[in-house]
Amino acid sequence: MNHWLVKSEPEAYSFAQFTRDKTTAWTGVRNYAARNFLKAMEKGDEVFFYHSVSEKAVVGLATVIKTAHPDPTVEPDEKGDWVCVDFKAVRALARPVALDEIKRQPALKNIPLLRQSRLSVMPLTATEAAAIKQLGQG
Repeated sequence: MNHWLVKSEPEAYSFAQFTRDKTTAWTGVRNYAARNFLKAMEKGDEVFFYHSVSEKAVVGLATVIKTAHPDPTVEPDEKGDWVCVDFKAVRALARPVALDEIKRQPALKNIPLLRQSRLSVMPLTATEAAAIKQLGQG
């Protein structure tokens, strides 16, 4: 199993809304690196849901239920092989894991969130995923 982190502004699409929806297609990704990470996702992979901008915290867990397929939000004039992946909400973390806390953790010093902060989809190592889960237990 692989581990991933996806980012969303809670004002645009929150984990609470995702939980109510139960599943979602992760559409609208228009960055080539992020798209390549979407293409690398496999059914059953673990996904960490990060609220960006206003909250800056990992707030929940999801799983990949459908691998990369054509993104239905692509406009006819857009160039690129844009894809989306379908996720199923698993659970909210007992407590959010804030960016400031992530920055203080030695096990998370190389997390892509700290090095490529504008990337909306990124891989996590098994060690990083375990550290975030432990911090989020509350």
